[in-house]
Amino acid sequence: MRHFGHIPSTARAGLFHREPASFTADSPAGTLAVALGATLYSPATRPRLADDVRKQAARGVVSMVLCLEDSISDADVEDGEANLVRQFADLATTTVTDADTATDVPLLFIRVREPRQITDLVDRLGETVRLLSGFVLPKFTESRGHAFLEALTQAERTSGRRLFAMPVLESPELLHLETRAETLAGIAAITDKYRDRVLALRLGVTDFCSAYGLRRSPDMTAYDIKIVAHVIADVVNLLGRSDGTGFTVTGPVWEYFRPGERMFKPQLRRSPFLEGRAEDLRTALIEHDLDGLLREIELDRANGLLGKTCIHPTHVVPVHALSVVSHEEWSDAQDILRPDQGGGGVLRSAYTNKMNEVKPHRAWAERTLLRAEVFGVAKEDVGFVDLLTAGLAG
Repeated sequence: MRHFGHIPSTARAGLFHREPASFTADSPAGTLAVALGATLYSPATRPRLADDVRKQAARGVVSMVLCLEDSISDADVEDGEANLVRQFADLATTTVTDADTATDVPLLFIRVREPRQITDLVDRLGETVRLLSGFVLPKFTESRGHAFLEALTQAERTSGRRLFAMPVLESPELLHLETRAETLAGIAAITDKYRDRVLALRLGVTDFCSAYGLRRSPDMTAYDIKIVAHVIADVVNLLGRSDGTGFTVTGPVWEYFRPGERMFKPQLRRSPFLEGRAEDLRTALIEHDLDGLLREIELDRANGLLGKTCIHPTHVVPVHALSVVSHEEWSDAQDILRPDQGGGGVLRSAYTNKMNEVKPHRAWAERTLLRAEVFGVAKEDVGFVDLLTAGLAG
């Protein structure tokens, strides 16, 4: 699979200075953590779930979470588990791979409620467990996480399949000021112990807001809710460091969408968010409803987050379009990491609009080139709207 693999190769060639690289579910963990992109959630009870997975893969989705937790009622859990077993069998017998359009099964994760579900589901999936990349672990803390991660370890042994964990950081202990530091330290300890199995950490901002009866409007990002912004900052501070101790931390869910599968209508108008961005002014005609999502994606990356939890297919292409590395970013990163710059110093950027300070900007440059590997590098004259339009057309 590859990002933007759902659009024809000729269209990709017109968009990218360097095209996104292909990867598989067996690629190195570091590659997969960056490649998650827009992770689309779906209730595990959907009767045509296998068809949904194939459909979304054909539209550019590369990671999905099949949810047995908050998205379904308590009474539907057993039916959801049984449905997953049936749907994995369907996927295993009818999946077709097209080399040019990259319609492989996405990276699939199951969001469970209890540790026992991990071992039970792996046993029930049988041979079709080869389609599973791992599990999403809800309300993750050190005490709860130990049992989940031990169950994952046992499931790996019995299945012979590499399985990853994606803990969701959403517990009240993490939100409340008096317990936050201790909770974060515990999460850091348990995730470090099982580092090889933790693919990424996910933020449960909806649960954070729920603890205080809050809900952000379509005009507000998670960063406008200060109590949430402070938690995100603390999570990145301890768990998102670039010194080798941190993990990929993904962006929070965006809750709003228009009815139907397309949010782009004939009555398009210029987005206030895109005003002033020279590379996009030429074609910056976009639904106003996207402004909050676009602003939040940009703020996610500015605050050290990568990828995003998505609950609607229309959010996927904007997340991926804004994840592509611009030619300017790539040029700066290349200059900073040149072998002859190992001693440090300051460089004028090739775009002659900023300074690149070799030592302080090195971690940013390394992270940028990892993103470039999986999302590609846009051509000089290609902007967000071009990528968005191509992604939707594909």
